[in-house]
Amino acid sequence: MKKTYKMEVDCAACAEKMEDAAKNTQGVKDALVNFMALKMKVDFEDGVDQEAVMDEVLKNCRKIERDCEIYYK
Repeated sequence: MKKTYKMEVDCAACAEKMEDAAKNTQGVKDALVNFMALKMKVDFEDGVDQEAVMDEVLKNCRKIERDCEIYYK
């Protein structure tokens, strides 16, 4: 299942690193960050708890940019 989330990120380089971090999160098939639109599209693996996966995505993204935010709750 694919979902799109609004996010806050400060620079394009960080957005690219966050996209990679999201893609490497367990439960995520694919991810795409659009820096200009401030959106993240996530394609989840079947049967996962999407909120729990997004908790991990946010945790991984905050390792790159501590004050980033992804609005998924």
